[in-house]
Amino acid sequence: MTADGPAALAQRLSDGGHLPAAWLGSFTRVDRAGFLPDRIWARVADGYEPVDRYAEPDRWRKLAYSDEALVTQVEDRPGAAVARTPSSSASMPSVVATMLQALDVHDGQRVLEIGAGTGYNAALLSARLGSEQVTTVEVDPALADRARAALESAGHRPAVITADGTDGWPPGAPYDRTIATCAVHDVPRAWIEQTAPGGLIVLPWGTALRNGVLLRLTVEDRPDGPVASGPVVGDSAFMWLRAQEPDRNVMAVVRGGADSGGTRLDPSFLGDDDAWFAAGVLVPGCRSAAGSGPDGAWTLWLADSASGSWASVDYEPDATDYEVRQHGPRLLWNELEAAHAWWERSGRPARTRFGLTVTPTGQRVWLDCPDNVIPADLRREGEQPAPDIGLPAVGSWNGS
Repeated sequence: MTADGPAALAQRLSDGGHLPAAWLGSFTRVDRAGFLPDRIWARVADGYEPVDRYAEPDRWRKLAYSDEALVTQVEDRPGAAVARTPSSSASMPSVVATMLQALDVHDGQRVLEIGAGTGYNAALLSARLGSEQVTTVEVDPALADRARAALESAGHRPAVITADGTDGWPPGAPYDRTIATCAVHDVPRAWIEQTAPGGLIVLPWGTALRNGVLLRLTVEDRPDGPVASGPVVGDSAFMWLRAQEPDRNVMAVVRGGADSGGTRLDPSFLGDDDAWFAAGVLVPGCRSAAGSGPDGAWTLWLADSASGSWASVDYEPDATDYEVRQHGPRLLWNELEAAHAWWERSGRPARTRFGLTVTPTGQRVWLDCPDNVIPADLRREGEQPAPDIGLPAVGSWNGS
């Protein structure tokens, strides 16, 4: 077996504990390189640089069979030396394997995939279940055409639909399994309604503050409409469903005067992934950015474009008090402090202890079990209450 190639990649994933035995054959037979464009983009310090199959064949091939996420489409100028805005990518094979394992497919089941991308995931599903069992939906016509051609070249012919995946694909419903290769916050009702009772939905889920985690929801039929509920089963940071992508420009909200104050809470607490996740759930619509200063100093910026609110916290090494500025109807730093206090009181729960329930009227986040819904009011004495994060607020978060 050569160092590069699908069989070698599958074996490395298996040896690393990422690939369950049930998927080893599919990963061995499906050649990832056949689903990559001639130009891919590799991560570098200040963005992504192009790697051309013919100009750098050895490097291109090594990347193709690596366990790395590879950008396959950028929004920057085609001739740019370094790109900064990816719009499609080939996920890490280990992440692909993790998501397929979570999907728990069985022979004879039908699968709906949201986001065909390169077509590699649909090929793996087709190799395992048969092409006739797989439908994949892609909103970008160019990506859909390329995925369809790559699939046919590899001998697979699943249904490749050019459409907005937010709506699923009703003509093929119901499906036994639904899998999304793009992140969402508001789980589309169509995905739940088109998944058969008892079926599973595996999807990356995130907040404006943190993207993201991997959810596995089980669909249950109820008199007032189907409900999907399930836990966080791991990490999975994907590009957003285009209709739900949050505005990335935090600093565009920063304008006007601000009230000054102080805090003893170190803003670097957001460096803890579990605290970061909880804060994103408890402070909906809040985005963040960081700017570096001299001698290890830096500033945390927070913004909510819907209300025009923003906040900043200045970090200084060895400090115990930090300067805070806030502007707008939402006191975003106060809300983050309240979220952090709740997280501490709750025993600093790991993000894998959280879950999500989606009903016909909205969605709610819970801790440990669906009955233990995250508190809807984090009111602090003498301060503005944090926003209601019960079922209505989480379901109506404006991420589009």
